[in-house]
Amino acid sequence: MNTGDFHGSVFVLALYDVCEEISLSELRPLIGGRLLTPSFKHTTPGYVRFERPPVVESLEPVALESGEQFTGTLQYYDYGVVGVLLRLHYSGSWTDLKKVASRWVSSLVFEDLTTQIVRKRLETAHAALCKIYDNWLSEDYYIFQMDPCDLNANDLLRERGEDISQLINGEILPLSPTQTAETLQGSMSYYPNDLTVVGWNAAFVYDAEAAADPTIRIFEYANSQLLQFRHYDELLTRELAEGYRFLESRRGLLAGWRMRPGATRLRTVLLEITELTERTNNALKFVGDMFSARLYKLCASKIGVSEYQALVQDKLRTADDLYDFMIERFHQARGFLLESVVVVILMIELFFLFSGKR
Repeated sequence: MNTGDFHGSVFVLALYDVCEEISLSELRPLIGGRLLTPSFKHTTPGYVRFERPPVVESLEPVALESGEQFTGTLQYYDYGVVGVLLRLHYSGSWTDLKKVASRWVSSLVFEDLTTQIVRKRLETAHAALCKIYDNWLSEDYYIFQMDPCDLNANDLLRERGEDISQLINGEILPLSPTQTAETLQGSMSYYPNDLTVVGWNAAFVYDAEAAADPTIRIFEYANSQLLQFRHYDELLTRELAEGYRFLESRRGLLAGWRMRPGATRLRTVLLEITELTERTNNALKFVGDMFSARLYKLCASKIGVSEYQALVQDKLRTADDLYDFMIERFHQARGFLLESVVVVILMIELFFLFSGKR
């Protein structure tokens, strides 16, 4: 096979942050799901694993109004994220595929479809969900998987680099050499005849479908992390704003005495977010598989996980400083009150002392 036509699959990944936690042990019998076991394209130690493997549920085929029909699965993560992975077999020209990509990438074509799928399935899984959110954050991602042909990775980049860059950016028109080069910088290979190019909203994978599966799972995991850190960022923003409002409303001589309830609430939120952040970060272990770890880091960097993680850490430090300030105000107020009580007692004793002398 040459590269005149594209033969492979298009994957559409949509993830939703639906609740605080999903009990996977309760979920499996409710939906008849199975645990996802991560596979890798090369021999890896046994400790490359999910700490709590997500539960996978197969979907009935679904179709767009334009006629494209997809097979798919649902993935449930214990930290409250549900992912929809749809797959479309594609065989045709690069030109037609780029038109498909431009119509789908950075659009809302799949939003209603995937949202309806998740809402319908959660009716069955409701008992396994803890603290369901009213509003869901969402992320989508697109993967273009091309079956191997008679070219190695370097030759493919040379012959189809511009096409690959257009696919990832969802563009029909040719991109500038600078933009093309920047897009192709996000590429990695393990063997000479495989290639992965990662973008912020889409990726290109040149590999057999079975071999590409672990790569797609890494994309899914990284996007689920992005979703969680976006949630933590919004939660911390609200809590910090609430903390500042609390400070503004507590004025006066003994205002610090009333700081403890607000400080306690803030500390509780900090501990909860720290615990959830650690659980999200440690959901998938890459120890011993340096290629998968590097691929994850590349994907996390491209889609913005690293930036949101840094934002969350900054806001955690700010919230911790705010907590310390509130507790300090409380201790100052308590110290002032105790000193005032001591002074009053001393004045009373002095009064009776001098009264007795008279």
